[in-house]
Amino acid sequence: MSKPKGFEKPAGVRDYLPFAVEKLRAIERSVLDCMSSWGYRQIMTPTLEYYDTVGVASSTSDQKLFKLLNSRGTTMVLRSDMPAPIARVVSSLLREEPLPLRLSYHANVFRAIEEEAGKEAEFFQTGVELVGDDSPEADAEVVALAVSSLQAAGVTTFKIALGHVGFLNGLLEDAIPDSEEVRDTLKEVLMHRDYVGYRETLARLSLTDAQKNELEGVLKLRGGKEICHQALELSSNPLAQASIEHLGQVWDALEDYGVAQHVMIDLTMIGDFSYYTGMTFEGYAAELGFPVCSGGRYDNLLQQFGRPAPATGFSLKTNRILDGVDGMQVERELPILLQYDAVNRKLAFAEAARLRAEGRSVVMKHTDRPEDLLSETVARNMRSGPLGPAYGEILSFVSF
Repeated sequence: MSKPKGFEKPAGVRDYLPFAVEKLRAIERSVLDCMSSWGYRQIMTPTLEYYDTVGVASSTSDQKLFKLLNSRGTTMVLRSDMPAPIARVVSSLLREEPLPLRLSYHANVFRAIEEEAGKEAEFFQTGVELVGDDSPEADAEVVALAVSSLQAAGVTTFKIALGHVGFLNGLLEDAIPDSEEVRDTLKEVLMHRDYVGYRETLARLSLTDAQKNELEGVLKLRGGKEICHQALELSSNPLAQASIEHLGQVWDALEDYGVAQHVMIDLTMIGDFSYYTGMTFEGYAAELGFPVCSGGRYDNLLQQFGRPAPATGFSLKTNRILDGVDGMQVERELPILLQYDAVNRKLAFAEAARLRAEGRSVVMKHTDRPEDLLSETVARNMRSGPLGPAYGEILSFVSF
């Protein structure tokens, strides 16, 4: 590999110019304020974690982790998601805090495989974790908060799809009781939304027509609450039945929240089935063909850190919203240009301090020659490349 040039950066990472940062920070502040209004308090965790703790506990597969060695030869990882670091904190520094705990965050996360797929290896997430409540009301709360958070981020038209890992597990256990490998294969193709691959896999199996019809029937289970009734008729497995009853209770609560119009049930949507243990969901904006929000229940994570507790949560894909959704308009206040000469420097500095105390942005320009003074028209029309107009108004403290 040739030596990189001075202006090059690694694949999968990006520079955020000022106008993008302004919008990203505006989304972040608006969403975190929304989460705070629901009682979620912000937490920050390190970018670096131990591989043997947070790394192995995360939902990210091993090949997607950025790994490095510290000076002692211990394997470290760049955080690849937020639930695992938060679970570590809840089980240690917050161990004596009573449950449930409501925590929010905004953080950059890293996934190595994304650069191979032409995606971002570093991206931003804003989300919440609700720890210590396994009720349908807790699941409904995080879904309703996801709706409010998407709206706070400027996403106006979207749909959240609800699924449940337990339903598909129960359905497959009844239909294919003797092969966990086949069940995992079917769940894998569904996780990647490969419905053709799902049907092709079913066609290769030695199943009765009734079994194939039952398993193909799951592909039709997308819609409103009526899907719960159809699912109950499709499988009599106790796990599948209990999962659908739970999902129905979540839906009822979402109706009472007044957000059911933003939600649909999609029982082909199971998320990462090796990580999630119950309800899962994804949010799709009308402008984009991939999720801007995802979450669900993961009741087995905290026991890996010695404090068994149920948990549910979600994260917004903040940089996807930044790049693909125009709902949030950030009004930039242009700075004042304050010109001064040596004689009036003290007065100019005092005026700049006064304006900054009022929340204004001030740029200083020293000049001792009349020809260097910028006129109001020139100052207003000056451009600074992709950053837009340079100044909003001009003030002069000069003696000539």
